[in-house]
Amino acid sequence: MDIYFLRHASANHYDPAKDDDKRPIDKTGEQQCHDVGRALAALDLELDVIISSPLTRGIQTAEIVAAELGHKDKIVTNDALRPEASWSAFQELMTRLGKKKAIMVVGHNPSMTAFLVQMLSGKGSAEFIDFKKGAVAKVEQDGSHSAVLKWCLTPKVARALQKASASSTRPNVVSK
Repeated sequence: MDIYFLRHASANHYDPAKDDDKRPIDKTGEQQCHDVGRALAALDLELDVIISSPLTRGIQTAEIVAAELGHKDKIVTNDALRPEASWSAFQELMTRLGKKKAIMVVGHNPSMTAFLVQMLSGKGSAEFIDFKKGAVAKVEQDGSHSAVLKWCLTPKVARALQKASASSTRPNVVSK
């Protein structure tokens, strides 16, 4: 199974006087989602399901990326992708999805980085990965072997690649 880990995009600043579950993404976050979604669409990514945390910023991230991908199915929400979710809850979710070929999980730190690291290394320490807001990582898991990180893409890199492809700096060459 291919698992695409997507951390929610940039969000409004935390305000302890407000319900953090309802905190939305900001304008930067919207742009990050479009950039990453377009980059994934350029890879002809087809997902069986997109699962998001139930928090507003997670759902918004999932919806924008899904729209860029042309993913028509409803976004599924699951508490196993909340910021404070446990590894065992995440494992249960992965077990239920075991027959799928390609899934995307959209969540928050610290849990997203911890789940990514745990899946790759079997350890909970996440100090060697800086999983930025709006970043996406592709992991291949075949069930019998350890998971393998295939690539990781930040929104900044996705945007730079799109700009570069839109205005190529390569000279036009005519072959004779």
